[in-house]
Amino acid sequence: MKKNKNLIYILVVIVGLIIVNVVANQFYGRFDLTKDKRYTLSDASKSLVQDLDSPLIIDVFLEGEFPSEFRLLQTEVRQIIEEFQLETNNIRVNYIDPIEDETTRERNIEELTRSGLEPYINTDNSTGKVTQEIIFPWAFASYRDQTVKIPLLKRSITQGLPEQINNSVQALEYAFADGFSKLVKPKSKKIAILKGNGELGDIYIADFLKTIQPYYNIGPFTLDSVASNPQGTLDNLKQYDLIVAAKPSEAFSENEKLVLDQYIMNGGKSLWLTESVIMDKDSLYNASNSGVSIIRDLNLNDFFFKYGVRINPSLVKDLYSAPIMLAVGEGSQAQLQPIQWQYSPLAESNSKHPITKNLNLVKYDFTSPIDTLKNKVDKTILLQSSPKSQLEGALTRIALSDVTKQPDESTYNSGPQNLAVLLEGEFTSVYDKRVLPFKVRDFKTTSSKNKMVIISDGDVIKNEVRRNRPLELGVDYRGFTYGNKEFLLNTVNYLLDDTGLINIRAKEISIAYLDQQKVEESKGQWQFINLALPLLILALFGFIFNYLRKRKYT
Repeated sequence: MKKNKNLIYILVVIVGLIIVNVVANQFYGRFDLTKDKRYTLSDASKSLVQDLDSPLIIDVFLEGEFPSEFRLLQTEVRQIIEEFQLETNNIRVNYIDPIEDETTRERNIEELTRSGLEPYINTDNSTGKVTQEIIFPWAFASYRDQTVKIPLLKRSITQGLPEQINNSVQALEYAFADGFSKLVKPKSKKIAILKGNGELGDIYIADFLKTIQPYYNIGPFTLDSVASNPQGTLDNLKQYDLIVAAKPSEAFSENEKLVLDQYIMNGGKSLWLTESVIMDKDSLYNASNSGVSIIRDLNLNDFFFKYGVRINPSLVKDLYSAPIMLAVGEGSQAQLQPIQWQYSPLAESNSKHPITKNLNLVKYDFTSPIDTLKNKVDKTILLQSSPKSQLEGALTRIALSDVTKQPDESTYNSGPQNLAVLLEGEFTSVYDKRVLPFKVRDFKTTSSKNKMVIISDGDVIKNEVRRNRPLELGVDYRGFTYGNKEFLLNTVNYLLDDTGLINIRAKEISIAYLDQQKVEESKGQWQFINLALPLLILALFGFIFNYLRKRKYT
């Protein structure tokens, strides 16, 4: 009888375990208990991969033996990919160490570099001996017949490696979601590049166009037809979702302004890169190496004033600025040297907004300050000069020789100046309660919820041209990369983003790093605690044990 009860008990346990396993397989759950929810994907990220109908292949090259900072990034990359894989069975991942095999190392480095994957050269001198190692913090994502590269490291010329890793971890979800978006989302939004008012030629905005081309349909749009057919021009412009005005140099007519105003009233987004003072670095390379800054009247003052901003006719000089290359010395002894150029402010970003969060410094050239005015439109300052700024009026002679003079820091006391402003809300028409330049069909006095960004320097979008070929936007002669390209891409994505994907950039992730100074100061103490102390405790235990044993048995 007792034997039968034991057998029944064993069978019940086995059946119970089987039932529990079956139920557990039917119901699967994960719980993100981190305070910052770092392992929880946003709905926008999930929607990108849930409808994949063929495999999406990810090749990650961040593989190998790395310093502790890169091991953290490596772990976070694996984790974020696993989160995406939980949403679909169509994601395959390969972790590749491109320099593991010495026989193919040089060839792999050459091929990856040629593909646009710039390696990170990590220099380590912590042991007293300088060593360098090549790291590729990149990934490829491939879907059907398309491949995009995904940067895993957000580099910065002003931050140390721990800060760069921290910013990179915070941006990982957006980096992968942005890459996936290029592959799986068809281009539906249309961008008009305004022409006809002396805007920059295509070769000077080529890298910007190349950057946004994977996301949107792009086309030039001339306002010349406004003179003969203003209503038709407006109807055609309404077919675009965003207009970009890249450094116009000729004044807008009232008819053109009304077309642009009604485009905005009908929900069209806009990105303005305009200047109120004429001065270009190229105009200084003449016989006298100097020029005079003059006011540029684009007939847009009332236009922007009505929307809530004013671009003042003055120039911002900043002690925190980018250098300019000049020949220093005479004759054959002259050498090109980088010298700080106060007319090229390095704008600091608003760390709270998704457009500018974790953004590198943005380089300006001859920019003007922007004032914000009171109205019902919400205004967000995106970029500012440093507190060590100075305002200089127009009609001022500017010479390259000025860089050799030591600036008087006491005069740089104007405080931070607004250099880029985001406007959001319901805009009131510039022509509300005014006589219209031409009769508009379905004239609107107010818009629905809308957005626009105003940047007070057209050179922010301008890439350099060498030998009739455009160079990369935001990269200077030393190879330093500024944040111009990322800033403009984020701005366009924010203005046109209806899915909330850009808002992933606002996600905050807290990462705790060891204080290296404290580590060095207390290294000996912790080495003693971890190595010598356990041996001392073991020796003490052995001594006491032998003492008590002898006392008991002798």
